[in-house]
Amino acid sequence: MPDRTNNTVLRPPTAATRILTALFVLVTLRVSPVYADGFLLDKVYDPYVQPLEREIEVRSLYVNDGDDNIDGAQRHLLGLGRSFTDRLFAEVYLIGQKESSSDSFSLEAYELEVKWQLTEQGEYWADWGLLFELEKERKDDAWEYSTVLLIEKELGEWSIKLNAGAIYEWGDDVGNEWESQLASQLRYRYSRTFQPAVEVYSGEDYKGVGPVALGDIRLGNGTKLLWEAGVIFGVDSESADQVFRGMLEYEF
Repeated sequence: MPDRTNNTVLRPPTAATRILTALFVLVTLRVSPVYADGFLLDKVYDPYVQPLEREIEVRSLYVNDGDDNIDGAQRHLLGLGRSFTDRLFAEVYLIGQKESSSDSFSLEAYELEVKWQLTEQGEYWADWGLLFELEKERKDDAWEYSTVLLIEKELGEWSIKLNAGAIYEWGDDVGNEWESQLASQLRYRYSRTFQPAVEVYSGEDYKGVGPVALGDIRLGNGTKLLWEAGVIFGVDSESADQVFRGMLEYEF
């Protein structure tokens, strides 16, 4: 399967790096990372599509905050996706949510996501793509549509991602309104299996920054496991104190 990285030579992972990676993933799964409505916190997307790509993805968010109304809130996504061309990728999600520590977990929404790679990698000063998302609440007449501009720039062993999006909500059970979101990531490609990063998120009701780590592990026969884990700290009084986030993605 084609690789998402450019031609920059990365250091081969050492035994210590492999052990640290495995421990990081295990800790992330144990924490069971989360989300609450309005955080606009999920992950920072790259603009790339690989031909013949298929994936199963699990993403989770967990909120830690002094406010009992949002403390313990969780959001989990289970996705199945595939590429239809070398420029177009689609994925469907089941979204489960738990509003706070006192609420039960339930299936809350469905989502369709389409990513369109606009330029070839390295063709221009940065690589460009678009992300389209449509979400429908399972029980309520509430819809959400977003269009997100995806930008990535490689600078040697460093990579910068920027996601800038516009969101529209409508339906009988939600107020019709426009929102905007911004997410960015600065990542150091130390090795294929372990890459430290810093992420920044900004939306109408949430602003946060924090450390993240990610990487991928080759499993053979063209398959691999991608992982991400981190904690985002709120930077103002309206934002949750900490939001833990994690992702596991199996590509085959």
